[in-house]
Amino acid sequence: MTTDSAAEAAAREFEEHRGLLTGVAYRMLGRVSDAEDVVQDAWLRWEGADRSVVREPRAYLVRVVTRLAVDRLRQIKARNESYVGPWLPEPYVTDFGAFAPEPADTARRAELADSVSFAVLVLLETLSPLERAVFVLREAFGHPHAEIAAMLGREEPAVRRMAVRARRHVEEGRPRYQAGPRERRDLTERFLAAAAGGDLERLLEVLAPDVRLVADTGGRAKAPLRELFSAAKVARFLHGIRNRATTGWTYRPVEVNGGPAYLVLEDGVPQTLVQAEVADGLVRTVFLVRNPDKLRALAAPRD
Repeated sequence: MTTDSAAEAAAREFEEHRGLLTGVAYRMLGRVSDAEDVVQDAWLRWEGADRSVVREPRAYLVRVVTRLAVDRLRQIKARNESYVGPWLPEPYVTDFGAFAPEPADTARRAELADSVSFAVLVLLETLSPLERAVFVLREAFGHPHAEIAAMLGREEPAVRRMAVRARRHVEEGRPRYQAGPRERRDLTERFLAAAAGGDLERLLEVLAPDVRLVADTGGRAKAPLRELFSAAKVARFLHGIRNRATTGWTYRPVEVNGGPAYLVLEDGVPQTLVQAEVADGLVRTVFLVRNPDKLRALAAPRD
């Protein structure tokens, strides 16, 4: 095989796994730009590796990305950066079809959507880098404990203990309510229609009495610096935003982090991403991402 054809084959093999690698890195980091940097670093290592001794490229690349993501996460935590107000993951465009008819493999889609949801990723931020890696590889991608141990350079019993701790932590903090894709889609559309239309009465009808609102601004936009609780407070806040809307506001349905959402744009520039967690016919949590750095990737319309 010539040098050119070998390089082309390496590139094709890497591209075949890019989606998987990005998914692992994003779940590890909660930041799209950091995930893309990690995947690019993995490509450079793959390009320079002796690929003739690599038996399973997929496993090799997942191992490289996981270790790079662990290192990146340790660096982020070591800097001990302070974040202004609540933190939410950078929205990650998914294609599980939240606005489309439900696919045949609904259970698998639900698992994928849950592993990348805002609620779960916020919980993963509180785990150690190794615990987070173990949880992501085990729960989201189904890798055996022995394989994860080899990837992380740890003993299998230690990995099993980390997996138990991480899963228990996530299960304890995970919302105790679940909604199917169709219910979530329909209620999200009703909620957004009421919020966008400034209909306070209809808005109150779809909000749970103990609903909470979490707004991520990074100190770059106006929104509560603490979580809001109760239907009355959340409805008043959303109603106030709608009253300040200009004629340049438009709304675009998108799917991010495994669920339906709406992107609010002003003169074509993303201003807010709105997503809701729902159950039992009511909105339980409202997520708002207003940090412009986290919305930049959503600016271009998608087909």
